[in-house]
Amino acid sequence: MSGQFFIALLNPGIGLLLAVAFLMLWLHRRDQRHVLLAALSYVAMASGFLILDFAPVLPFEFQRLPANMAFLAAACLIAGAAIGRYRLAIPWRAMGAVCGVSLAFFLWFLLVQPSITHRVLTISIALGLVALQIPLALRRVERAHLIDHVIFWVGVLSAANFIVRPLLIIGLTGGFSSYAGFQQSVYWTTVQFTQAMISILFALSLMIGTAIDLMAELREQAHGDTLSGLRNRRGFEGAAGAAVRAAADDDRPAALLIADLDHFKAINDTHGHAAGDAIIAAFGAHIRNLAPADTIAGRIGGEEFALLLPGAGIEAARSLAEAIRSGMTAPTVSIGLAAAAPGAGLSQLMRDADQALYEAKRAGRNRVRAFTPAPVPASRIAAAS
Repeated sequence: MSGQFFIALLNPGIGLLLAVAFLMLWLHRRDQRHVLLAALSYVAMASGFLILDFAPVLPFEFQRLPANMAFLAAACLIAGAAIGRYRLAIPWRAMGAVCGVSLAFFLWFLLVQPSITHRVLTISIALGLVALQIPLALRRVERAHLIDHVIFWVGVLSAANFIVRPLLIIGLTGGFSSYAGFQQSVYWTTVQFTQAMISILFALSLMIGTAIDLMAELREQAHGDTLSGLRNRRGFEGAAGAAVRAAADDDRPAALLIADLDHFKAINDTHGHAAGDAIIAAFGAHIRNLAPADTIAGRIGGEEFALLLPGAGIEAARSLAEAIRSGMTAPTVSIGLAAAAPGAGLSQLMRDADQALYEAKRAGRNRVRAFTPAPVPASRIAAAS
């Protein structure tokens, strides 16, 4: 077997291996639709190369049509996978229009005005325009991780590979008079190797991106409370503690609310835990609707909730607390407030707010109370002076 035969197997082999890898990943995460799109893309790519290099020759070289349709489908699917990972609208219509126009030109240069060179350019430019949809779709997406930048620039590289490389090589070496010459040309050699490189880059980028998404999801599950939709105690204390320290470092205020649903045990005992769970979920949604975007909110006990307001003083906290309280009727809610004292950490702030909550409960529930520091004895003031 010649070296050319093994080179011809390079892209189909890579494509099928990557397709199997993505398919196995999708079988374990069927909610990740973009992973399935990636698997289908690599199946289509492998099919195109197999048809092009190994299918029997048909009259008028018609085997070229399904091969290039497979390449166009592969490009649309991988672009859909990259864009779909960010849960953006996939431009199927735009990509379909590009593919439809390119196939029409391909048939023209196949049947009406035969030209291998023009067919190559027609398909290559279409593939480049489809790949260009990736950076166009992602240009306004916040790229929080390095892999987000990699996916963006692999899209740019892929578009340039399909548009610039053919124009450059054909401009330097001339066109193709026959398919025998085409498959021995510098152009086809560059296709084999650049496509293999870009296929692997896309696959690695999407796999790493999917792994990062999974880790973020697991981290959210570890720190989140599924019933209320807020953070759990561990997640709240971690985020709120860091926010209190940051506020102290920047000499900014911070305020804490601790809210407790009144007579919650009686609700569970009378109406059952399903009713209690529904109230917890509704109160969590109530907090999310009212709290400012930078609020750190968590369910820190059975019916107890905490909200940290970075940059807010006690009056802003009181206003939010009253809005939360007045929006609840069954059950009612008692809320304690505290403002961060200089040098105090989250634990002290929570003790202060908890004491204020106790005062609200003792005063009859369904009310807001703010923590008031105990007055400093006059003898201590005199001693300090």
